Amino acid sequence: MLKVVPDPPARYHLEDTLIQATEFTRCALAVAHQSALASPPHSLGATLALTAVHEIECLRTLLESALAQVQLEGQTQH
Repeated sequence: MLKVVPDPPARYHLEDTLIQATEFTRCALAVAHQSALASPPHSLGATLALTAVHEIECLRTLLESALAQVQLEGQTQH
């Protein structure tokens, strides 16, 4: 039996994965922000939460950059 619609190219799978990873990153960022706010100021917990916020923001930036590259690559190949 022949498929009516072929499977999409692999880049769409990567794009979906990057979108999902970006969404998880946004959720983690919200949790880290709330953790920083819930901790007493200048405590170790607040410092660690703010460090996590910084690291997660860096990750989000990298993911969004990778997603933009994948989307741009997909547009130039069509």
